Amino acid sequence: MQNGKEKNQKIENFKVTGGRKLSGIIRTNASKNGAVGLLCAALLNRGRTRLHGISRIQEVFRMIEILESIGVSVKWIAPHSVEVVVPKKFNMSNLNKDAAIKTRSIIMIAGPLIHYLKDFRLPHAQGCKLGKRTVSAHIYGLEELGVKIKVTNQNYHIRTNKKLNPAEIVMYESGDTACENLLTAAALIPGKTVIKFASPNYQVQEICFFLQKLGVRIDGWGTTTLTVHGLSKIPNKNIEYYNSEDPIESMMWITAAIVTNSKLQITRCPIDFLELELYKLKKMGLKYKISEIYKAKNTHTNLADLTIMPSKLHALEDKIESRPYPGINIDNLPFFGLIAACAEGQTLIHDWVYENRAIYLTLLDRLGASVLLADPHRVFIQGPTEWKPAQAVCPPALRPSVVLLLAMLAANGTSILRNVYMINRGYENIVSRFNSIGAKIRSTED
Repeated sequence: MQNGKEKNQKIENFKVTGGRKLSGIIRTNASKNGAVGLLCAALLNRGRTRLHGISRIQEVFRMIEILESIGVSVKWIAPHSVEVVVPKKFNMSNLNKDAAIKTRSIIMIAGPLIHYLKDFRLPHAQGCKLGKRTVSAHIYGLEELGVKIKVTNQNYHIRTNKKLNPAEIVMYESGDTACENLLTAAALIPGKTVIKFASPNYQVQEICFFLQKLGVRIDGWGTTTLTVHGLSKIPNKNIEYYNSEDPIESMMWITAAIVTNSKLQITRCPIDFLELELYKLKKMGLKYKISEIYKAKNTHTNLADLTIMPSKLHALEDKIESRPYPGINIDNLPFFGLIAACAEGQTLIHDWVYENRAIYLTLLDRLGASVLLADPHRVFIQGPTEWKPAQAVCPPALRPSVVLLLAMLAANGTSILRNVYMINRGYENIVSRFNSIGAKIRSTED
């Protein structure tokens, strides 16, 4: 889909011939979450912004459709590079609501837009269906800066009737997108804004690095207290910025090697955001090698190449749960559910963040796993599993959908994964990339 438009009538499925070993080298792509955040942050720059490392995935396409609908020029200048130019005046009446409700990231344009518009509305969004997902951290944080937000049944009504002010903000929760929103809001409020209990996650650091390239000084990036030295204006600058690699994609390849009991080299892994995941896996018995560390093209993020070896795993005595960075990444927890099904013994997976996502792990039962749902947040998984082929429909969530695909790769025989839009939201050319390392997946349409 070169132009990023959705196929309105066709439903894409994956036909998976499993039980094959993976081998060779696979490269980690640039970050989905980083790309979306950078597209939003680029609205602050009145000059030309060139962003590299922008994946051609559904989530990015939807955000570009949103930006173009309100007057922003977004042009693909290379296969994974875009040029963003903001208009003299935004046309919010033309906002593409269909695209907006498909991505929860729509609320992230509020932070930049408060510097251009005194009164505007953004629709409620969907994205992954993972239970109730509060936006209170966005709302409360922006209100501390002088923004008025009224929540209606259909939208967020955002007003800035008075001068915005720097503030000391205690985040209602340590959310990634909320922190990004507050960073872009504070960037153009002169003075010092302090954000406490901030997320230090990879996509938040990406926005910090980008804002610093625009001339905004930010102290404390990589920690839970960020200090933003806001500017009265950002000069019309023509800048280039490189989005760094995706640790969640690296974890997908790690998991693929584990579940198929394969030797696989994964290059350009953001190693700082995988350290705890790898340490837990080491304690489970995983054998792997890490190369020397080198820098990403953004000049900040540390990368390394990983080689995963076939290993016999055993369950950890302690539960596995996610935490804000530097804990196990929330998006990596479903992969641990699949890995637990490969390990000898019983594992408790505790997904305390989302009400519904742990439930999706029970879909692994169709492929032979033993998953006991304790409550909406906790599952007990007994391994090891003798995987068997099956048919399944992707759940309405990105990472659990990928987990099903990986389990199918391990199952001897032919499996069908139906309606893979959720996977296409976050992964580019996933079929050809898996097939390049020995998998056998074919895309079909209903």
